[in-house]
Amino acid sequence: MPKKSTGTAFDISMLDPFIKEAYKNGDPKETILGEQGLLKQLTKALVERCLSGELDEHLGYDKNERAGEDNVNRRNGSSSKTLINEHGEQIPLDIPRDRLARFEPKLVKKHQTRLEGFDEKVIAMYARGMTVRDIQAQLKELYATEVSPTLISNVTDAVHEDVKAWQNRTLDQVYPIVWFDALVVKVRDNQRVINKSVYLALAVNAFGEKELLGIWISENEGAKFWLSILTELKNRGVQDIFIACVDGLTGMPEAIQSVFPKTWVQLCIVHMIRNSLKFVSWKDRKALVEDLKAIYRAATEGEAGVALDSFAKKWDSRYPSISKSWRSHWAQVIPMFAFPPEIRKVMYTTNAIESVNMTLRKVSRNHRIFPNDEAVLKVMFLAIHNIAKKWTLPIRSWCMAVQHFAIEFEGRLPQ
Repeated sequence: MPKKSTGTAFDISMLDPFIKEAYKNGDPKETILGEQGLLKQLTKALVERCLSGELDEHLGYDKNERAGEDNVNRRNGSSSKTLINEHGEQIPLDIPRDRLARFEPKLVKKHQTRLEGFDEKVIAMYARGMTVRDIQAQLKELYATEVSPTLISNVTDAVHEDVKAWQNRTLDQVYPIVWFDALVVKVRDNQRVINKSVYLALAVNAFGEKELLGIWISENEGAKFWLSILTELKNRGVQDIFIACVDGLTGMPEAIQSVFPKTWVQLCIVHMIRNSLKFVSWKDRKALVEDLKAIYRAATEGEAGVALDSFAKKWDSRYPSISKSWRSHWAQVIPMFAFPPEIRKVMYTTNAIESVNMTLRKVSRNHRIFPNDEAVLKVMFLAIHNIAKKWTLPIRSWCMAVQHFAIEFEGRLPQ
């Protein structure tokens, strides 16, 4: 059966003599893939031949033809340039020139130092948590190529414009669920290293798809800064949030409802349990957690209230602050009881955003101390871009959730 056409007129069999010669020399890897190998020579020859053809078209006559008398512009030798390909290998090129310096190459543009594909590979490594020095060492180890840290930094710095565009993009008018959370990183600021909070708002849109609405940085986590974030979200187009899931930060419910007054605030039960266990002895923990489960796994709000009363009778003599805390936050604990168990699990835990946080902590671990806020945003943005590739399906039980939202939040769900 004849081979299918590859769409190119190049006869691949023309390389056979060179390949045979490479194997005769005893080290085909070096002869074909090495510093002076066949692959590098072919790349150089192909690029230079394409550039020569571009100049022919620009001048209006071929290299071996004589220019007409009216043609003032002519070939004017060549200039040397070293390009870095997608594998980090350096390829020396001779770039043809014209006498009037009007020639603008398309394949290798003026001031271009890297072939297409190199930047994407560097950014991909950076997005996975590798530092500039790590990437430099990786390229040297794999391709025996010395790439300066400045070049790598310049490649990754090009992401800043994408970050700005993403951070200021227009958002949907309605998000049924939004989780708000923060994580802490170390940043160099005015010759000292301080902890800064990275704020995240992870939403589920009307189609059940996850979407990170933005990333913000501040020195301390607080309701006042969250208020500025919520105001920004509204300015970017968000008109309604049905349920906001939060971790119990003081003042957060008030901040949310000052901007989105119709929003239900749901406390993360996982955080409630963690706070409840702070001062509980190890021998009591297992039994106490089981009694807390009776509260948040209750079938109805009334049953949950009875379970809380039972919990208080049993444990208040030793840990009175636990039931007191649950009662003081009760208005933000009970919204979930308006929904069936499948939807409650999505609402009352911040598992979705905790998963995002885990990935962000992983990629930021190598960057023990970030040089500035821009570096934090750059790393976080690239990591989120990778995570979002997996968000291709609606969250579980979304069809059921939409039906409940349409009834509970009548007239607010977009068609």
